[in-house]
Amino acid sequence: MKTRKDKGQKETSLQQSSSTASDASRRAAGIPTVMVAVLAAFAPLLALAQQPTPTPTPNPYVQQLPGRVTTDVVVSAPRMDIPLKENPAATTVVQGEELATLPKTIGAEEALRLVPGVKVDNQADGERVHMSIRGQGILTETGIRGITVLLDGLPLNDPTGVAPDLFDVDWATIKRVEVLRGPASALYGGGGSGGIVNIETRDGGPGPVGGEVSASAGSNGFWKTLAEVGGTDGNMNYHVSGSRMELDGYRVHTAADATNIYGKFNFDLKGGDRLTAIIAGTEFFNQNAEGLNAEQVYQDNRQPNPDALTYNEYQLTHRTTVGLTGQFGLTTNSYLSFAAYTRFTQWTESVPSSVDHRMYQSPGGNLQYGLKTPLGSMNNNLSIGTDLNYQTFNEYQRPNIGYGHQDTTVLSDQDITQRGVAIYLLDRLEISPEWSVMAGLRHDSIYNDLKDRLATADLDLSGNKSFAKTTARIGLAWNPTPSFGAYASWAQGFVPPGTDELSANPDRFGGFNNHIVPATSQGPEVGVRGAVSDTFTYDVAIFHLITDNDFGRYRVDSRPLETFYNNSGTSDRYGLETLLGYFPTPKLSVELAYTYSHFLYNHALYDGITYYNTWLPSSPEHQAALDVEYRITPNFMVGVSAEMWTRQYVDQSNTASVGGYELYGAQIGYKTRIAGVPTDFLVSGRNLGGKHYIAFMEPDPDGNSYHPGPLQEIFGGVQLHF
Repeated sequence: MKTRKDKGQKETSLQQSSSTASDASRRAAGIPTVMVAVLAAFAPLLALAQQPTPTPTPNPYVQQLPGRVTTDVVVSAPRMDIPLKENPAATTVVQGEELATLPKTIGAEEALRLVPGVKVDNQADGERVHMSIRGQGILTETGIRGITVLLDGLPLNDPTGVAPDLFDVDWATIKRVEVLRGPASALYGGGGSGGIVNIETRDGGPGPVGGEVSASAGSNGFWKTLAEVGGTDGNMNYHVSGSRMELDGYRVHTAADATNIYGKFNFDLKGGDRLTAIIAGTEFFNQNAEGLNAEQVYQDNRQPNPDALTYNEYQLTHRTTVGLTGQFGLTTNSYLSFAAYTRFTQWTESVPSSVDHRMYQSPGGNLQYGLKTPLGSMNNNLSIGTDLNYQTFNEYQRPNIGYGHQDTTVLSDQDITQRGVAIYLLDRLEISPEWSVMAGLRHDSIYNDLKDRLATADLDLSGNKSFAKTTARIGLAWNPTPSFGAYASWAQGFVPPGTDELSANPDRFGGFNNHIVPATSQGPEVGVRGAVSDTFTYDVAIFHLITDNDFGRYRVDSRPLETFYNNSGTSDRYGLETLLGYFPTPKLSVELAYTYSHFLYNHALYDGITYYNTWLPSSPEHQAALDVEYRITPNFMVGVSAEMWTRQYVDQSNTASVGGYELYGAQIGYKTRIAGVPTDFLVSGRNLGGKHYIAFMEPDPDGNSYHPGPLQEIFGGVQLHF
C-alpha cells in the first residue's frame, strides 16, 4: 500500500516534507474521536429501538422499482411527495442498475451521466467535480453553485446556497438520486437557481443484520474498499458504512485519498410517524495540479502547472455531520416535518499566493406544515415552511513561501458569520385525475457579517452584506393516460454571492468584495414523458432561460496569482433535454441521454473588455451519453457505452476553444456464489480508444485553462453480500 509519502517520492523530494507535515496535521484532527462523541449524542435515540414494532406503512418513496427507466415513482425533491409523471418540472430519477454498475463510485459524473441537462466536469478524475444544470454554476471555481444538494434530507449547501463539495457522498451506498432541472429558488432559495439534486442512501435489510464488503482497483493507482452493515431491530432500521479510497492520479500532483463513515438510523414510530438520525464523518485530501496552457498540453499533458509543484498546491477537508429528520401526523390530513443538523469542517488550501485556513460551524434546519383538504371535487395540498441556516467560520491566510510552507506574516484574519432565513408557501391543486397545478412562493433573506481581527485605528475591513429576494414558481401537469403526461411551468432563480465570491476582495487582503450583486434568472419550460407498450420510454423537455448579473472570474495586475469574481453579464439560453429508453426484451436495454444547449451572452465582461453575443464557456452545443446492456444469462451481463461533447469555448471572449470528442467504454458483470456467499464481479473500461481530451476548462486570463483527462482506464471490483 502506498502512503502519501510514497506518492510524493514520484515527484520531488521537496514535496515529501510538506506531505509529511500534512499527514501530521490530519492525524491531529482525525475522525475517530469526533465520531465517538457524536455516537454518544445519539445514544438516547437508540432506546426507541426497544419499542414494539408497529404495522408497517407502505411508502412508495422508498419502493425499489424494477427497470432502469420509469415514471411510475414518487419524488420528493419538490418538497412534496408527488408521482414523477405528475410533477410539473423536468425531473430524472437514477436508481437500480445505473447505480449498481458504477465503475469507481467516487465521482458524481458516474451517477449522473444519463441525466440530460446536467454537465459534470471531473477536474482530476477523482471526487472533486464541477457541476452545472442548464449552464447555472458553470464558471464556479470551487464547490457547486446555484444547485441545491440534499443528502438524506439534509442540505449540503451553506446559507448563501453554495455546496462546498460532494465529499460526504459515497456513491457506492446510494439507493437513488432525483435531479430536478431548472430554476427552483421558490423551493430552496439561493441554492436552487439551477435545480435540485436529491440523494438518498440505502436502508438496512429486513433481517436483524446483514452486510456487504467490496474492493475495487484500477488505472492510475486507484483502489477503494467499502464495508456496510445494516438490518432491522424492532422498530429501528439501520445502515452503517465505511470506505477508504486512494488515487495516484493521471497527471503528476493529482493524488487524492478519502475516508467516509456514514450511519443512518430510521425509527418507525406509532401511527406512521418516523425519525431518521444521521451521523457522518468525512476526510478528503487532493493535490491540485492546476491548469496548463495550450503549449504545455502539447508538450506533456500529464505534467502539472509549475506553480503546483513550486507551492505544493493541495486541499484538505475534515468534516463531521450530525442530523435528525422526521415527520409526525397531526391529524388524518395534516403533518409536520422537520430537519435539524450541524456540521463542523476544517479546511486548508495551499495556493501560490497563500495558505488559507478555515474552520466552519454550520447548524441549520427546516420546519414544514402540510395539510390536505378537499375543495369540492378537487383535492388541495398546502405546505407552509421555513428554512433556517447559520454558519460561522474563522479564516486566516499566511504567505506561501514555497512548497506549502508558510511565513509567520498573517495576510488576513477574519471571522465571518452567515445567516439565511426563508419562509415559503407551496400549493398543489389536484383539479381532476388528469389535471393538477402547483405553485410556490418564497422569500429569502441572507446576511453576511465580517469582523476584521487585524483591524487598526487606520484600517478596519469589517463590514456586512445583505441580500433578499422573493421568488415564484408555477406549473401545470396533464396526465390523460397512465402512460403519457405533459407539463408546462415558469420559475425564477436567485443566486446570492457566496463565501468565495465575497471573501475574495480585489481591493485588499481581507474584507468583503463590495463589487458584486446577486444573479437572477427566470423562464418557462414544457415537457412530455411516458412509455409506449412498455418497450420504449421517453422524457423530453424544452426550456428558455434569461439570466442577469451572471458571475464571472478575473485577475488584477497587482495580485496576478489570485482569482476574483464580478457580475460579468447577462445571457439568453434555450435548450432541449431528452432521455430515451428502449427495452425490446428483458435481456436488452438501450438508453440515450441527449442535450442541446444554445447559451449566448447578450453581453459579457471579460479581462476588461465587453463582448456581445458570445457563447457561454464550457457549454457544448451538443452533449450525449449512450448505454447498451445485454444480459447473456440472468447472472452474466455485458455492456458498451459512449459519451460525446461538441466544441466548448474557454472564456467569454470565445477566442479559444477545445474541439469536440467522444469516449467509448465497456462493462462485464457476473454474479455467482463463492462458498455460499453471493458475489458480484464487475470489470469496466473508459476511454478505451485512448482519446486525448480536456476534462475541464477554466476561464483563466493567464492562459492556464486546460485540465487534460486520462487515457484508457480499466477498473475491476468484487462485492460480497452477507
